[in-house]
Amino acid sequence: MSMSIRHILFDLDGTLLPMVQDEFVKFYMPLLAKHYIKSGVQVDPKAFIGAVWKGYEAMVKNDGSRTNREAFWSFMEDILPTSTEKSEQLAVEFYGGDFNQAIQATSPTPLADQIVKAAKARGMHTYLATNPVFPRCATMNRIRWAGLDAEDFELITTYEDCSYCKPNIEYFRTILQTLDLNPAECLMVGNDVEEDLVIRDLGVKTYLVTETMENKKNLPIHTDYRGTLADLLEFVR
Repeated sequence: MSMSIRHILFDLDGTLLPMVQDEFVKFYMPLLAKHYIKSGVQVDPKAFIGAVWKGYEAMVKNDGSRTNREAFWSFMEDILPTSTEKSEQLAVEFYGGDFNQAIQATSPTPLADQIVKAAKARGMHTYLATNPVFPRCATMNRIRWAGLDAEDFELITTYEDCSYCKPNIEYFRTILQTLDLNPAECLMVGNDVEEDLVIRDLGVKTYLVTETMENKKNLPIHTDYRGTLADLLEFVR
C-alpha cells in the first residue's frame, strides 16, 4: 500500500459485518413491527414495514436541511398513531433489545477487528462511515456483533448527527470537510458499488470487498483495489 494512505473509512453492513442486506432487513423489520404492536401501537405489520421503507427513502433523499433522524420521524409521524416522541422511544427500546436477534442474519468474522487493529498499528486513523440511517444505539449494537471496538473509530456516523445518506456524495464530502481530511490520504473500504465507490469522485481511493458485494443496479465497477476481507488484512498490513 502506498505510504500516502493515512486515513481509512470503513463501511459496516456487508463489509466489516458480513451480511446480505436484503436478508438482514427481512429478518429485523418484522421484529420491529412486532415490538410496536406488543407495546400497544395499532399498526398493520405489512403497512408498517412499508412505511418504515418510505421513511428510509426520506433519509436517503435528505438534502442537508435537517438531520436524518428528523427526516425519518417527520415522515413517520403522519403514519403512526402515537406521538413522535413515543414512537422513537419504542424504536430505541427495540434497537437496544430484540434487534439483537438479527445478528443471526449476519456472519461476523474475527478478520474485521484484525483489519481495524492492523490499520491502527500502522499509524492510520480509522473511521466508521456506515450509512447513517440507524440510531446510534442500533449502530453500537451492530459494531458489537461484528466483534469491533467502537473506541477504535474516530467517527461513527448515525442518523442523529448526519444530514445526508449514501450514495449522496455530500455524505462523504461532509465527513472529509468536518475532519479536515485530504482525499489523497484516504481510503474507503466498502462492499456496495453504488453507495461506497461514489467517494472516488472526491479523489478518495477505494477498496471493494468482494465477498458480499452489492451491485443492485449493475453499475460498472470502478475501484482502485478489490478483494476479500482476508486480502484486505494483508493489504493493510
